[in-house]
Amino acid sequence: MKITPRRLAIGMSLWIPNLFSGIRVRRYSDDWTHATVELHVNAFTRNFVGTAFGGSMSAMTDPYFFMLVMHQLGRDYVVWDTRGEIEFVKPGRGVLTAEFHVPTEKAAELRDRARGGRKVLEWFATEITDRDGDVVARVRREVYVREKRRVTEARGGAAPAA
Repeated sequence: MKITPRRLAIGMSLWIPNLFSGIRVRRYSDDWTHATVELHVNAFTRNFVGTAFGGSMSAMTDPYFFMLVMHQLGRDYVVWDTRGEIEFVKPGRGVLTAEFHVPTEKAAELRDRARGGRKVLEWFATEITDRDGDVVARVRREVYVREKRRVTEARGGAAPAA
């Protein structure tokens, strides 16, 4: 069964860590350049003072940049989420939203930079907003990209030492 953007959005929303954390993937674009994710602040995702738990806000941003890059680059590349930073701007209440964008041009650039098995680290940024559009948090995620060794070697190149 082929993974389509719609199937992945449903699957990620039902994935146990997201399901019980109030995280819902609303959509992936058909070209894998965009994703929309929501966090529903509820009894399980609130902190002691009744606002969104910072760990839940971090979790709602965890895999989405790397997944957009991975689906655009295809199976010939290793893609990982390596680290993240979050700046909390104001208390989060209700439904929070994060939009993730990886333009095709950026994916092509990463593909070129990783050619030959080179390690590439790239930062991506998004904001978490509330229903009024106010920024609740600013988030940066670092994505690792490398062409797989078998691909580099099949091209006649020597893969860099790990």
